[in-house]
Amino acid sequence: MFIQKTLTTISKLKQCKKLQNEVSLSHLIRAKFTTAALPKPDGVSTFEGENYAEFNWDELGFGFVPTDFMYTMKCCDGGEFSQGNLNRYGNIELSPSAGILNYGQGVFEGLKAYRREDERVLLFRPEENAKRLKKGAERMCMPSPTIEQFVNAVKETAIANKRWVPPPGKGSMYIRPLLMGTGNVLGIGPAPEYTFIIYSSPVNSYHNHEGGLNLVVEDKLYRAVTSGTGGVKAVTNYAPIYKAKIDAKAKGYADVVFLDAATGNYIEEGSTSNIFIVKDNIIATPPTNGTILPGITRKSIIEIALDSGYQVTERAVSLEELLDADEVFLTGTAVVLNPIASVTVPYKGIRTEYRTGAETVSQKLYETLTGIQSGRIEDTKGWTVEIE
Repeated sequence: MFIQKTLTTISKLKQCKKLQNEVSLSHLIRAKFTTAALPKPDGVSTFEGENYAEFNWDELGFGFVPTDFMYTMKCCDGGEFSQGNLNRYGNIELSPSAGILNYGQGVFEGLKAYRREDERVLLFRPEENAKRLKKGAERMCMPSPTIEQFVNAVKETAIANKRWVPPPGKGSMYIRPLLMGTGNVLGIGPAPEYTFIIYSSPVNSYHNHEGGLNLVVEDKLYRAVTSGTGGVKAVTNYAPIYKAKIDAKAKGYADVVFLDAATGNYIEEGSTSNIFIVKDNIIATPPTNGTILPGITRKSIIEIALDSGYQVTERAVSLEELLDADEVFLTGTAVVLNPIASVTVPYKGIRTEYRTGAETVSQKLYETLTGIQSGRIEDTKGWTVEIE
């Protein structure tokens, strides 16, 4: 037994040493890796004087489009994350006994890169994503990259895939950092090794519904419970909502509104979005008390609304208040800010319609948020980060 454990330890040390050597070599290569020197794969077209991937940007939707590079970083046996490296985008190898595959030990993030009218590219609040990933990793008993490592990795990924940032007004490049337990496990417990990967994809609107979305209230399935993982971006949070969303779409609704699991009387989130209501120009949204994800777009909209002179309250919002609101909207990295046209409560036989369009509170907030993200409006808060 002792000999077997010793051999296993030596094997792991060799793997880590090999990884460190590879990373050191990658670091030396990257020292000369500038935007101007980026490899230019075949199929590059010109759009207003800048190199872009050969792609019909007018037909871009919200689906996965593989880009050129991904970023990988490793952590061995309770140590710190090594310096990462860029590789061509492609499949990864995982053991069938990896912690992420067997027990869902993983968290992820989502943020975007936007192209300005002058062709410069901006990231939006990447440090906030780094902080949220770190909090989620702690909840899932995982080590995580430092804030600096996370932000630098996002920057490198964005730079390497810059030709996939859509032209101004055509969309954005979605960036997906993923942290997962990739070490072998059989018994219930944290994995011995972890992998941090970042990949990206150009995207356009998540929801494509002119005039606002039609939602349905879900009263039988719940997204999160108190003291669960609803407040972190855990991998395991998302598959359980598929059934509610698929059923809603089959009935003609764009998305669902989940209620609190304790009483069923208060609204919490959409399937992938925070929710806000507007009544008499007063904005309210459920608090991030452990069952609701603290969205970065949510946080930004609250600050923008306060700066614009609106009263904003973070408190429990009852279903009755939702049905009595003047406006309702969703926020999130993918959805940005989507106005809601109607909410249906099947078990009550109620359907309520809301204000949408020009001059609404949601439209004013949307224009300010997207103006900052795209560089059309001066960023006085230091939210955007330019990549070179």
